[in-house]
Amino acid sequence: MTGNKIRVEPVDDALPKCLPKELGFGRVFTGRMFTQRYTAQKGWHDAVIGPYRPLALDPAAEVFHCGQMIFEGTKAYRRPDGNLNLFRVEKNAGRFNDSARRMAMPIVDIGDHVQAISELVRLDHAWTPKQEGAALYIRPVMIATENTLEVRASRDFLHYIILSPVGPYFSGGFKPVSVFVSDQYVRTVRGGTGEAKTPGNYAGSLAGTEKALAAGYQQVLWLDAVDRRYVDEVGAMNIAFVYEGMHIRTPALSGAILPGITRDSLLKLAPDLGYGVTEDRIDIRDVLRDIEAGRITEAFGIGTGAVIAPVGRFGFQDRDYAVGSGEPGPVAQRLFKGLTDIQYGRAPDPYSWTRVIKVASETRATATSA
Repeated sequence: MTGNKIRVEPVDDALPKCLPKELGFGRVFTGRMFTQRYTAQKGWHDAVIGPYRPLALDPAAEVFHCGQMIFEGTKAYRRPDGNLNLFRVEKNAGRFNDSARRMAMPIVDIGDHVQAISELVRLDHAWTPKQEGAALYIRPVMIATENTLEVRASRDFLHYIILSPVGPYFSGGFKPVSVFVSDQYVRTVRGGTGEAKTPGNYAGSLAGTEKALAAGYQQVLWLDAVDRRYVDEVGAMNIAFVYEGMHIRTPALSGAILPGITRDSLLKLAPDLGYGVTEDRIDIRDVLRDIEAGRITEAFGIGTGAVIAPVGRFGFQDRDYAVGSGEPGPVAQRLFKGLTDIQYGRAPDPYSWTRVIKVASETRATATSA
């Protein structure tokens, strides 16, 4: 720990009165937020949990002009005993620092980062929704705040954390999505910022996503930027293919692919459930041929929001390729249940992935839904 003690400010009316029935993702925010500031002279300082409020930034702040910004995403899950689980939060804090290094930003002490998340979640735990599959989403962010138009790394930064009650990712049930394979737009390139969680990666994906939506698909499968033939990611998620119902194959981390925490967790869990796992370079032409031949029986995206998002069909160069029966497969369902049972505390955690945030019994009431 660095000794940057968190000051907690009083917050008027911080408890939720009524949450919308349809929460969506990241549309509602809790009453508090964490902030701390960095300067080259003082390092990280002024750590505060206070009221959720707009940020005051100068129009010349470097975040607007050089794009120096990173973020993370993890969740707090309601346990059967009323307490909350954080899931591999140290791993997320470590990836936050990896992103910071790539974007020429200062790192945050992992212990301090986890403490800030834990305390904020403890204070705002009552915002955690009651619905099955709902959670309290945690969004740490760092932005460059020095006021200059020079093209260089900022000297001043703001680190903040906000929380958002989110409903189940699949509001209509665990249903496969349709995916458009993009060979026109690319997401990132090896040696670029693909393995950093920085907004520019997502901004660059929006045109391709809009094209896919207009064509009747829900997501985009991104190919590598050099050869336009090797599979990278699907949407903002990692991707995996199941061969003959028993073997899981996923693209190896190349420097252009985000090292997903959920991906890493499922690759550790899968062998214990009896599945083989391979990480390697995957040619889209081989994938489509193996789908047609019936060798690929399932495909799914992997990420914090959905955990697993089954894929029902791929569209590539004016052709559709249906995966399996078009329904969620048994491997996806078993992995989804196995991991979410650990996250929500419904099953033992043999991997020591969870950290319990204890909530006093008299304050365990959660918000009602409108």
